[in-house]
Amino acid sequence: MRPDRAGLGITLALHALVVLGLLSYEPARKALLAAAPIMVELIQPPKAEPPKPQRATELPKPRPVAKAVEHPIEAPLIAAPAEAQSPVAAPPAAPIAAGPPAPSTPLTQPIFNADYLDNPAPAYPALSRRLGEQGRVLLRVLVNVRGTSDEVQVQTSSGHTRLDEAARDTVRRWRFVPARRGAEPVSAWVLIPISFRLEG
Repeated sequence: MRPDRAGLGITLALHALVVLGLLSYEPARKALLAAAPIMVELIQPPKAEPPKPQRATELPKPRPVAKAVEHPIEAPLIAAPAEAQSPVAAPPAAPIAAGPPAPSTPLTQPIFNADYLDNPAPAYPALSRRLGEQGRVLLRVLVNVRGTSDEVQVQTSSGHTRLDEAARDTVRRWRFVPARRGAEPVSAWVLIPISFRLEG
């Protein structure tokens, strides 16, 4: 055995004996334990690993939805005995015959002031003349396909009933050129102004 190893072993053995001797002696043991340093270790949390990128998951493709097709439901026809059948008549079918032509054809208004119609001006009521009543009446007239008036309404009054009535009674007897849609005569409304003025 080499001398340096033997010396090291003897030194360690002597130190061990001294420590054992001190520990067996009560006051020395308390002093050693009180002087022993307290070791504190900081416990660090384990390092969190960054999350691994996940592969994008593909969503399942939607299935095509079949569109619902509505079919009209027809009630079955059940023949009833003759005596039990209802007397209610079926609704009339839509007329196929030509009505008024399509509205895209322009409408020509009724004419009331043509010279050849010889429509007289209303007579001025005598009492209105004496009382100095004047005014303008606006009449709304429904002219039929024959060129006569079906209805005469006072759209705007003159402010005097006698003047309104004189104008309405006269226009009821007038002749008109009926309105036309294309070449076909049609009924239509027309506005007719009539003025009552006293001169002098």
